[in-house]
Amino acid sequence: MFLNPNVEIILFLDFIFLFFLAISLYFSIEIFFKWDFQSNSNQQYKFEKRSYLISTIIKYIFFLKLPLFLFFIYTIDGLSDIIIGAMCSAGVIDASSYGIPLLILKLLNLYLFGFWIIIHYGDLKYEDLRFTKVKFGFFIIAGFFIILEIILDFLMFDSIDPSKIALCCSSLFSNASNSYLGFLFTIDLKYFVILFYLTFITLFVAFLRKNDYMFSLANIFFLIISIISLIMVFSTYIYELPTHHCPFCILQKEYDYIGYFLYIFLFLGTFFGIGLTGANLVEDDKKKYYKLSLIFNTVYLFIVSYFFIGYYLINGVWL
Repeated sequence: MFLNPNVEIILFLDFIFLFFLAISLYFSIEIFFKWDFQSNSNQQYKFEKRSYLISTIIKYIFFLKLPLFLFFIYTIDGLSDIIIGAMCSAGVIDASSYGIPLLILKLLNLYLFGFWIIIHYGDLKYEDLRFTKVKFGFFIIAGFFIILEIILDFLMFDSIDPSKIALCCSSLFSNASNSYLGFLFTIDLKYFVILFYLTFITLFVAFLRKNDYMFSLANIFFLIISIISLIMVFSTYIYELPTHHCPFCILQKEYDYIGYFLYIFLFLGTFFGIGLTGANLVEDDKKKYYKLSLIFNTVYLFIVSYFFIGYYLINGVWL
């Protein structure tokens, strides 16, 4: 798999990230344990200069990781053309035992780094840099997750055997014994729809009441329920096929790349909702987090509802 040009690009960038992460982690640990803003020593002066440099490096690593995640999805989708049996990204991810853990870790790291960005910009608002130790302490934790992600990148691509037959998404997302979510197919699908809209209503109520913790918690549940309901119900209306539950095929050209829009709106909406906790920590303006979260989550809801309700209005039946 290392001979694939897109894979080589990902691994090359991983090497670069690893180099800068090692430097950032070294100085972050030093700053975290020795930072004293009240001190007038030369050491503290050096720490203040280094903190700005390291923060800039971390910030740009995050801004590069975001498009690289989309490129990763695009790459594994392209690999499905050369792996026997794989019809989309699902088959490629299943072709390696590291696939699912890596995908989950990549998503988690985007949220962690986004959370770090919130703390960073909150810290810059104060002359005494009161959240410097907090943001570097948080980065020490997040940095090790990024290193783990890089390791899994290498392990996943190294373990994929193009000559080995992979399972297609129809097998992976079904009630078959080898399915990821086979147990969910024993539940009446209408309950997923009800739970999805109830979760959004809960989120909206928390927005109206400006209950920070309720809103953040509702966003966590909305993220989980949205992904499950997309797989179990809403994706079938995008495909207009009741047996097709794949959450990856919607990323393909045949479906106008609608999956990218869905996931971007969902992840942005839930990020700002969950990030409200970070805004509280650094005493940032919470209104923008409430508004952005509700806007992006509502757009996601409208898109999936468009396919879901639109199909019924056109055909007069549910799938």
